[in-house]
Amino acid sequence: SRREAEKYIEQGRVTVNGETLDTPGVKVTASDDVRVDGERLPSLETARLWLFNKPTGLITTHKDERGRPTVFDVLPKMLPRVISVGRLDLNSEGLLLFTNDGGLARELEHPSRGWTRRYRARVYGDVKEKMFEPLARGATVEGVKYGAINVKLDNKPGVNTWLTVTLK
Repeated sequence: SRREAEKYIEQGRVTVNGETLDTPGVKVTASDDVRVDGERLPSLETARLWLFNKPTGLITTHKDERGRPTVFDVLPKMLPRVISVGRLDLNSEGLLLFTNDGGLARELEHPSRGWTRRYRARVYGDVKEKMFEPLARGATVEGVKYGAINVKLDNKPGVNTWLTVTLK
């Protein structure tokens, strides 16, 4: 992780082309000889992307402070170190993407890229289509501004209502 790498640099354990680093603000290229504790770093892997159907009951994090099971606990052990692209909460299920490339993850997650995300949500109570109109103008949640959110009422089987929520 980046934090762990910064710690190693602080401890004087990282060299680039034979010189010990004293700051993480150093640009390196594929041709540089980067070593940690004298061991050369492995060459970069080809960027890869994996699909995962997340079930409910798993947290999308590497380590949960409350000890709850995470998506990383159930991924196949033969995978390299992977990063989740986005998150789904504990009670959500659905498609998650994983990659071995941090740059690719940032590209896929960054709002400026305008990727469309579609969710199917179950809500409780008497839901009317007119309730969704303010969301079409965007929303602010805990100080974070979100763009337009398109909500379509799918069906109302009893006390539940199923929605399709589309956002960028």
